[in-house]
Amino acid sequence: MRIGAGAVAAGAAAKVTLLEPSALWASATQAAPSDTVRFVSIGTGVRGCELLKATLRVPGVECVGVCDLWEGRLTAGQEAVKKTVATTRNYKEVLDRKDVDAVIVAVTDHQHRRVVVDACAAGKDVYCEKPLSHTVDDGFAMIAAAQKYNRILQVGSQRVSSILYEKAREIYASGMLGDVCNIDAYWDRNTASGAWVYPIPPGVNDQNIDWTAFLTGAPSIPFDPTRFFRWRCFTDYGEGLAGDLFVHLISGIMFITGTNMVASRAQSSGGLFRWKDGRQFPDLIETMYDYPNFRVAVRCNLNNEGGEFIGFYGTKGTLLIKNATLTYTPQNTAPEAEGYSVVGWPKELRLQYLAQWEQEHPLPAPFTSKVVDEGETFVPPPGYSDVVDHEANFFNAVRSRKPCVENEVFGNNAAIGCHLANYAYFNKKIATWDASAKKITG
Repeated sequence: MRIGAGAVAAGAAAKVTLLEPSALWASATQAAPSDTVRFVSIGTGVRGCELLKATLRVPGVECVGVCDLWEGRLTAGQEAVKKTVATTRNYKEVLDRKDVDAVIVAVTDHQHRRVVVDACAAGKDVYCEKPLSHTVDDGFAMIAAAQKYNRILQVGSQRVSSILYEKAREIYASGMLGDVCNIDAYWDRNTASGAWVYPIPPGVNDQNIDWTAFLTGAPSIPFDPTRFFRWRCFTDYGEGLAGDLFVHLISGIMFITGTNMVASRAQSSGGLFRWKDGRQFPDLIETMYDYPNFRVAVRCNLNNEGGEFIGFYGTKGTLLIKNATLTYTPQNTAPEAEGYSVVGWPKELRLQYLAQWEQEHPLPAPFTSKVVDEGETFVPPPGYSDVVDHEANFFNAVRSRKPCVENEVFGNNAAIGCHLANYAYFNKKIATWDASAKKITG
C-alpha cells in the first residue's frame, strides 16, 4: 500500500512516563520558625479532616486550632493533626486570634460567604473548599472581600495543582491536539457513600450540635441530623452533584485549556431515579456548556461506577484523563487518496484521479520519513497527592504574597458553571450567563 506524503513508516511503540513530583510536593525542606504559617481549620467534617491530614505533609505550616459546629468533629480534627489544639464552635473566636495567619474553610456551601468575608476582614488568608459559592451573589461578595482586604484566597479544586493536569495543560498548549472543539467529562459513582448517604453518628442532638449557627443563611426548621450530615442533598445548603463533582471537572478543563471564564450558556437534563430519600437534587445530571472555542458535555451519575474522566478531542490528537492516568494519542492526519466515494466512478476516471493525486502528493525522499508517535501515557508517582500540592501552593502564596494557583476569580468562574447547570435543570430552560449584569437568565 502506498504511503502518502506526510505519512510515515511504522510508528513507535506507545510508552508510559512516570511524572516527576513538583518541588512543593512532600518536600523535606523546613521553613524557618519566623516563616511558619499558623492556621486554623473552620470545619472538620469529612473534607476538613482530609485537608488537615494533608497539611501534615506540607512543610512550614502549623495547625493551632479547629472549629466545628458538632463537638464530635472537634475531637476528630485534633485526631487528624495528631495533637491537642484549641477548639471552638464559634468561628469568630478564631478570627480574633493574633497568632492565626490563615484559615481553611471547609463548612457547608451556604456558609462560605459569611465565613470567608469575615476572615478576610479579620486579615486572614483563606483556603476555601469548592465550590466557592452557594449563589452567584455570594461569589462576587467573596471576590470583593478578598480584593478589598488584600487577602490570598484560594479555592480548593486541587486538580489545578496536579502534576497530571499540568502535563495535560502542557500538551494542550503545545498544539499537539490541533483544534479542539469538543470536550467530554464525567464523574460517576455507585455507592451509598458516593451518593452522600452518610451514617448519622449516635447521640447527636441540638445540644452537641449548634443547630442555630448551622441554619444561618438558611430557612429555620426543627433540628434534623440528616440535613446536617447529608447537607449536599438539599438546596438550602449545597449544590448537589454540580457543586460536589461538576466543579472538579469544570475547573480541570478551565486549567488545562487556559480558559478562565464562564460558559455563555448551559442546557441540562437528568432526574432522580434511585436515591429517593427526600433529597432535592437529581442523582443523574448531564449538562452541555457553550464556550467560545469549544463545547463541553459534563455528566455525573450516582447509579453506575464510572470513575472520573475528561476527554479532549482535537483535529490532530486525543487527550484522555481517566482517574489518575493521562493518555495522549495522535490522530492520523496524513493525506490519503480517496478510496470510498470513487467506487462509483468509471474505472478510467478512478485511475485518472489516482494518478493525479500521486503526482500532487509525491513520496518523501528515502530516510526522511518521520516516525508517527503512537502516543504516550503519563502517571503520577506512587503516593502522590494533588491535595498536598494544592495546599502547599496556598501556604507558599501566604508566605510569599505571590498569586495562588486558583484565586477567587478562577474559583468563582468554576462555581458559576455549577449554578448554570442547576438553574437549567430545575427551571427546564437554557441558562444564559449575563456577564455584564453578573447574573443567570433563562
